[in-house]
Amino acid sequence: MAFIRRVRTASGATAVQIAEYLRGRQRIVEHVGSAHTEAELGMLLQRARELLDNPAQGVLELGVEPTPPVKGLIVPAGPGLFEAAGAAMPAGRDGPGRVIGTDSRILFEALSCVFTALGFDGLGDEVFRDLVIARVVEPTSLLDAGRVLRDLGQSPASYATMKRTLGRAASGKYRDRIATWCFQHASADGDISLVLYDVTTLYFEAEKEDELRKVGYSKERRVDPQIVVGLLVDRGGFPLEIGCFEGNKAETSTMIPIIKQFQARHSLADMVVVADAGMLSAGNLRELDEANLRFIVGSRMTKAPTDLASHFRWHGDACTDGQLNDTITPGTGHTKENNPDLRAEPVWDPATHSGSWRTVWAYSRKRAVRDATTLTAQENRAREVIEGQKAARTPRFVKTAGGKRSLDEASLTRARQLAGLKGYVTNIPATAMAATEIIGSYHDLWHVEQSFRMSKTDLRARPMFHRTRDAIEAHLTIVFTALAISRTVQNKTGLAVVNVIKQLRPLRSATIAINGTTQRFDPAISTEQQTILEAIHSSKLTH
Repeated sequence: MAFIRRVRTASGATAVQIAEYLRGRQRIVEHVGSAHTEAELGMLLQRARELLDNPAQGVLELGVEPTPPVKGLIVPAGPGLFEAAGAAMPAGRDGPGRVIGTDSRILFEALSCVFTALGFDGLGDEVFRDLVIARVVEPTSLLDAGRVLRDLGQSPASYATMKRTLGRAASGKYRDRIATWCFQHASADGDISLVLYDVTTLYFEAEKEDELRKVGYSKERRVDPQIVVGLLVDRGGFPLEIGCFEGNKAETSTMIPIIKQFQARHSLADMVVVADAGMLSAGNLRELDEANLRFIVGSRMTKAPTDLASHFRWHGDACTDGQLNDTITPGTGHTKENNPDLRAEPVWDPATHSGSWRTVWAYSRKRAVRDATTLTAQENRAREVIEGQKAARTPRFVKTAGGKRSLDEASLTRARQLAGLKGYVTNIPATAMAATEIIGSYHDLWHVEQSFRMSKTDLRARPMFHRTRDAIEAHLTIVFTALAISRTVQNKTGLAVVNVIKQLRPLRSATIAINGTTQRFDPAISTEQQTILEAIHSSKLTH
């Protein structure tokens, strides 16, 4: 059975530990901390009790709560209110001091400071603010948000009030207002001339589909109802726009509505949109171009043989590390404007090559080694499936003819020929942006991927249990707002938000009842923790 013990250290401090007996010997389960003052000792003892938190454990009457003495009162000479002139009341204690609660309000105040600095307090909704901060600290259900807020030193609203807040967020168009403040922040401290777009899916613990939650394509091969969420961020990963679509909607058809919504909201006419190869479709690129928007989109590897036909004919498939091929790619499968009979690659011009786009292909030796390793593994797997050593769905490089499986040698050879290549499609002429800048801009996409990882892991936007569209939209608004706060904290401190929370949440303020009054004691703050707090509370919103 675990118990609390205190040990005097060599420095004169008192260490508070949770221990247990194991085979007749004491084993330290956790070191709670070391106290140098009576107040700190009381806080650590209370924290240790919270960690135990086992009703079957019972209450350990340790009798170690520190209590300051009550000094005797000095009585003036001569008779007065007291029976004995010149006598003093004996010194004693007004009962032991008791820790009646601890909380992490320092963390809450830091995050609340960021919420205010971003302008979100303009909503005038403290319950919404609390739900956002609770999601940043410990993503959980709406029903459990009260526990998180109490741990942060707040008095949470009732569950019914929280539900009404979700409805208010939808009817009050909170997301539109928050998106405006995010744009203002990004405009002042970041770069909105280039925006990054990507999509993800959020699944639901539900058995039946409805008009929004539908079974669709899932990279995780899930068969649960889901929605498709599109996220637009600036070059640094700060969120600018978010939207959700039916679960069976193609990812390629989500980009244009989000871009147009963002463009209309802020009256933007000129910017560069960067997206992954999954967004590459003739319709998407045409619509972006017609809206006078520039784009940089990853190219699919299957387009390389056509785009690089001239290079392969005149130079073979050999490339040098870092080699760039600036050429053109067909806008549709019917366009053929790249003549392989010409040795020189064509320089894309929108007037001359109206049926094509500019494409940049880059070769990396490091990528080639990685691709070769992957292809070898895929080839081995294909052979195992063909030989019956593994039962699996038809993998890559396996073809079926006459009911028999065989290795697709042609596809494998072509894939090895293209190892190390990466393509980028754009409508920005070479005179306006060099090939190296095209590639560098595309590689900023890791920021939006990182933001999605934050929303899916650190913020745990899924699974979702909301049923109505308004509740789902309100939930995404909270996630969107929490992501903006998390990004700001990360940019201010240079640390991942989970690391910041890990370091600041253990800073427990204590409320101690002593001598008939209650007093609040702040914890000791290390130099590292103080640096984080100062960065968060700084007035400058770094981006």
